[in-house]
Amino acid sequence: QVQLVESGGGLVQPGGSLRLSCVASGVTFDHSAMAWARQAPGKGLEWVSGIYSRGGEYYADSVKGRFTISRDNDKNTVYLQMNNLKPEDTAKYYCATQGWDTMIKATTWSDYDYWGQGTQVTVSA
Repeated sequence: QVQLVESGGGLVQPGGSLRLSCVASGVTFDHSAMAWARQAPGKGLEWVSGIYSRGGEYYADSVKGRFTISRDNDKNTVYLQMNNLKPEDTAKYYCATQGWDTMIKATTWSDYDYWGQGTQVTVSA
C-alpha cells in the first residue's frame, strides 16, 4: 500500500529554517507529482507547494521566496526547505500525492488520495 512518511518538523525561532522530508513507498515515485500542504490550529487545509515528477515547482504566494521544494527520485523523497520562518507558518505539514503526475492545489483532504501523517512545525520566540 501507499505510505508517505514525513519528518523534520520542530520548534524554531522566527527567521529560522527547517527542512522537511517525505519518503514515499507503494507509488511509482518518479512518475508522481508530490505536494506539501499544511493545517494551522483552527484553520483549513492550505496547499503550500508542489513539484512534478521531472521538476517544475509551484508555490503558494504566502511562502514564495522563502520555501523551496525539491525531490530525489533515487531516494523516493521530496523535501521542503523552509527559510525565514514566521509565526504564521506554524502548522502541521503534510505531503500528498495522487500517485501520478498531476498537480492539485489542495484545499480539502479529498483532493489527494494519499497523505502522510504530518509533521508539526512551530515558529515561536
